[in-house]
Amino acid sequence: MLVRPATPDDVPVLNVLIARSAHELSRGFYDEQEIASAIKYVFGVDTTLIADRTYFVVVDGELVLGCGGWSRRRALYGGDQRPVGSVDDFLDPHCDAARIRAFFVAPEAARRGVGRQLLDACTRAAQDAGFTQLELMATLPGVPFYRTQGFVDLEAVTDTLPDGVPLRFIRMSRTLPPPDDARAP
Repeated sequence: MLVRPATPDDVPVLNVLIARSAHELSRGFYDEQEIASAIKYVFGVDTTLIADRTYFVVVDGELVLGCGGWSRRRALYGGDQRPVGSVDDFLDPHCDAARIRAFFVAPEAARRGVGRQLLDACTRAAQDAGFTQLELMATLPGVPFYRTQGFVDLEAVTDTLPDGVPLRFIRMSRTLPPPDDARAP
């Protein structure tokens, strides 16, 4: 498996992967109406992240197994169809947390280290950009993974989507250790 930056050419494949991931891995956490509304209004590619080169894919040959990214922009979640927060406002790494955004794994690749590889790549990139904190809006199926990666719950959030369907999330954060070169004597 290889992690690489996503490109505009990946978008059609990513949209299919995201819908498949949401349909299959959200069962038991969200009902069918919540999943359908989330795919329509929340779960999707944010091409700003691709343009910023902060969105990654994990590939095995030509097969895309997962996607996810980080951002120095204020938006906390959402895709091109409905970003939540400003994509025009940049965060200050000295006082703001970098955003972890839009992690999705192909159902057949779940629990094979894909999410961990994505999170490691995002963490390194955010640290390299000077950030010392990460923040994200976790979907309910993602909460257990993020907790195992050192994220703590900040608050439960319910977003009422444009069709009136409430969607539950957990806003989470994690403090980053200093970069490796800062630990050297």
